[in-house]
Amino acid sequence: MGNIDLGELVAGIVKHWDGVEVRPYRFGGVEFRVDHREIGHVHIGGVADLLMPVRSRRDLVAAGRAESHRTQPHSGWISFRMRSEHDVPAAVQLFRLNYERLRGAVRPRIMTSLITNPTILGDRSADDMPA
Repeated sequence: MGNIDLGELVAGIVKHWDGVEVRPYRFGGVEFRVDHREIGHVHIGGVADLLMPVRSRRDLVAAGRAESHRTQPHSGWISFRMRSEHDVPAAVQLFRLNYERLRGAVRPRIMTSLITNPTILGDRSADDMPA
């Protein structure tokens, strides 16, 4: 059985959102844009990177929903490592959150409550627990 392209699984969902443009990412993988702005990208290997406001990055990292970006940890960039297709829904939720922000559909205070609500962004803590 071949490897699953997690970026393509994400793209299969995100490309249907109004105004989203999907294109190859310059460092390998796939990039998503709306209104000429990057929503985020997925590298080959399944790491999703998204640029958020710094406060949102802090909240997402503190809530365990994302990690600080490996090369720009103090910026607004976050990373989300997809290990399998089971991580795709949580990644898509992060892309949706940023998409809504870029489209102006989410106000900053509402965004904070979405970040800290585990039912909205999925609780990954169960992923690391033994069966």
